[in-house]
Amino acid sequence: MAYFYITAAAAVNLQKDRVRKVLITVNASVTGTITISDETGTTGTPVVGIITNPTVGTNYEYWDFKTGVTITPSAISNLTVNVDSSYGAH
Repeated sequence: MAYFYITAAAAVNLQKDRVRKVLITVNASVTGTITISDETGTTGTPVVGIITNPTVGTNYEYWDFKTGVTITPSAISNLTVNVDSSYGAH
């Protein structure tokens, strides 16, 4: 498992490989959207989910990424992202 802390309003590629589970925790108020995509770049496609105006303390889970994980907040944010790539033997 790897933990990331995101505060910028920019696309961040967190993992370039298969990912079993992504857990996003909202640590402070965010106005706008957070886009989660299954990719190794920062284009924002294909979109796995979009979180709009999330509540502080809320956790969001996403499963089974094939290519990688990119998180794109539309505004300054305060997020903790847990990336679990433990698939065991492929």
